[in-house]
Amino acid sequence: MKFLFDLFPVILFFIAFKAYDIYVATGVAIAASFAQIGWLLARRRKVDSMLWLSLAIIVLFGGATLLLRDETFIKWKPTVLYWLFGAVLAVSALVFRKNLIRKLMQEQIALPDGIWARLNASWIAFFAFMGALNLFVAYRFSTDTWVDFKLFGSMGLTLAFVIGQGLLLAKHVQEEK
Repeated sequence: MKFLFDLFPVILFFIAFKAYDIYVATGVAIAASFAQIGWLLARRRKVDSMLWLSLAIIVLFGGATLLLRDETFIKWKPTVLYWLFGAVLAVSALVFRKNLIRKLMQEQIALPDGIWARLNASWIAFFAFMGALNLFVAYRFSTDTWVDFKLFGSMGLTLAFVIGQGLLLAKHVQEEK
């Protein structure tokens, strides 16, 4: 359910783009992001820091898109978000000696330190790759193709990556007796 909740602005962006245009879709994505946070606050739930960051980026890049009537800004939004996620993981590991992937997942799975480090590095590489791939699609293909990629391509690649990670981690999970 959280997965669909997180995709809410992207799905609405996709629908609005297909029905109208990139500018209406951008406005819808901004409104949906505010609604998402408003819904959590109204229910007195914690708003994840990544959700706040995502809101700030959609307001900044989406706002520039609407203000300047230039779709380039909204096309950069996923790349900036991916690269920020990767940078946060990298800086946390290299500067602060904190593995955020481990911090997020250590309650669910116990792994050796080396595996946690590789898992963190693989997420950093994945976010770097996805940011670059988004720019490749944004600049080499039509806006319509980019919007399709934004929903289906990035979601599919993320799902494939998570499944791949799960398969690699499965050999390190010991069954409880």
